Amino acid sequence: MATALSLTICSLLAGATLVAGSATLRARLMLATLVLAPLILIIHVADADQLAALRDRPALAVAAIVIGISAVGALVILFTRKPAAFPIAVVLTLPFRIPIAVGDSAANLLLGLYLVVAAGALAWLLPRLRRGASEEGPAPGALEWVIAAVLVLYSLQSAYGLGSAPALENVVFFYIPFALLFVLIARSRWTEKLAGRTLAVLVWLALALSAVGFFEFATRHIFLNPKVIASNQFSDYFRVNSVFFDPNIFGRFLVVVIVLLVAWICWQKRNRQVALGALAVAILFGGLLITLSQSSFVALLAGLAVIAALRWSLRWTVGVVVAALLVGGVAAMIGGGALSGGRTAERVTSGRAALVTGGGKLFVERPLQGWGAGSFARQYRRSNDVSFESAASASHTIPVTVAAEQGLLGLIAYLALLALAFIRALRGARSAPWPEMQVGVAAAFTAVVVHTLIYAAFLEDPLTWVLLGVATALAGARDQQPQGGERQ
Repeated sequence: MATALSLTICSLLAGATLVAGSATLRARLMLATLVLAPLILIIHVADADQLAALRDRPALAVAAIVIGISAVGALVILFTRKPAAFPIAVVLTLPFRIPIAVGDSAANLLLGLYLVVAAGALAWLLPRLRRGASEEGPAPGALEWVIAAVLVLYSLQSAYGLGSAPALENVVFFYIPFALLFVLIARSRWTEKLAGRTLAVLVWLALALSAVGFFEFATRHIFLNPKVIASNQFSDYFRVNSVFFDPNIFGRFLVVVIVLLVAWICWQKRNRQVALGALAVAILFGGLLITLSQSSFVALLAGLAVIAALRWSLRWTVGVVVAALLVGGVAAMIGGGALSGGRTAERVTSGRAALVTGGGKLFVERPLQGWGAGSFARQYRRSNDVSFESAASASHTIPVTVAAEQGLLGLIAYLALLALAFIRALRGARSAPWPEMQVGVAAAFTAVVVHTLIYAAFLEDPLTWVLLGVATALAGARDQQPQGGERQ
C-alpha cells in the first residue's frame, strides 16, 4: 500500500505538470516530480547487485554522484544557452540501455536519457519558477488530461494484485521521466532547420547501430541479452539486436527511422537528396531484415501506408491495403498448414498465442478492475501453473495486457489515449507548414502502435512519448502559423 501511495503522489505531480495552466505552476510541479521520482527509484534499486561496489565503497559512491551532478550541470548550461541541443541529445541517448537487476527481475534503464531529461527539465524550469513567468508552447488539451489520468489510474491499481514491484518499475523508470520528456519536447521550438538536424542525427545513429548489427550477423556473435544468444544457438536462423536487448525493439527503432526518412524523401525535389535518402533507407532495411522481427515488418507496412494516404490518395491506399489483406488471408488459409509444418499456433507464434489467450481469460475472470497494474506475469503464472521463466511480463499485445491488469477502467483509458493521440498526430498533417515532418511523425507513431499490438512496450518506450511530443509541438506551431506563412 505504501508503494501504491508513493507512486500515486508521484503520478499526480507528473500528471499535474502535463495539464498545468501556467508556466510557473508547471515549473514547480516539475521540480517536485524531479525530487520525488529519483528518491523512489534510489530506494527501490538500492539492493541491486550492480550497485554493490558503490555500497561497499563510499568514496566511489561519492565520486559517482559528483560525476552525475557535474554531467547534469554541464547539460543544463548547454540546454540553457542552446535549447535546440535538447532534442538532439534526446535522440542520441534513446537507444542505450543499462540492465539493472532488482529482486527476481531486471529492468533495462535508459540512464543517459534520464540525465538528459533531468538536465532539460532544470534548464526549462529554473527561469520559470518565479511567479508571472510567460507561458510558451501549446495549451494542454484533452490528450494531456487523459495521459495524466492513465498515469494516476495505473498507480492506483498497483495497490492490489501481485504486481506492485513491476508497476513501480514501470512508473518510476518509464512513465514519470517520459511524461516530463513529453512536456519538454512539446514545448521545444521546432523549426524546419531543427527538424532536419534531428532527423540527420537520428539517421546517422541508426546507420551506426545497423553497422553493429551487420557485424553481429557476420561474426555470429551477439553482444547483449543471454536469451537471444541461447535462441541463436538452438535455431536455424540468427537474429541481431545491436546495442538493444531485444531484436524486436531494435526493429521498432529502425522502422521509426525508416518511416521518418521515407516521409522526408516524399517531399524532396532534389535528385541528390532523394538518392542519398534512398541509399540510407536501403541500408536500414538491411539492418531490419537481420532482426527477423515479424512485428517490425508489419509496423513498417502500416507506417508506409499512412505516408501514402497522406501524400497521395487515401482512397487508393485503402484499396491497396484491403486487397493485400485479402490476398494474404487467402494465401494463409491455403498454405497455412504447409508453412506451419503441422506445428501448433503457440509454436508458430513463439508462444504468443498462449499469452494472448491467457490474458483474455484473466480479463474475463475480473473484467472491471483487472488483477492489478504490473501483475500480468505473476497472475498468468498462478492461473496457468507455469514457471516464472515461461511467464512473460506482458501478453505481447498491449490491449490484452491492459485488459488483464487494469480491466475495463484501464482499457477505456488506453483507447481514449490512442484516439486522442491519433487525432493530435493526424489533424492537419497534409496541410501543415512542414508536411514531411508532421506526416512522418504521424506515420511513425502509427507504426509504433501497430508494433505494440503484436509485441510489447507502449508507454514504456520513449519513442512513443517523443513522437507525441513532436506532434504536439507541430500542432501548436501550425495553429500559430499565419495564413500563407513561410517556412522557418
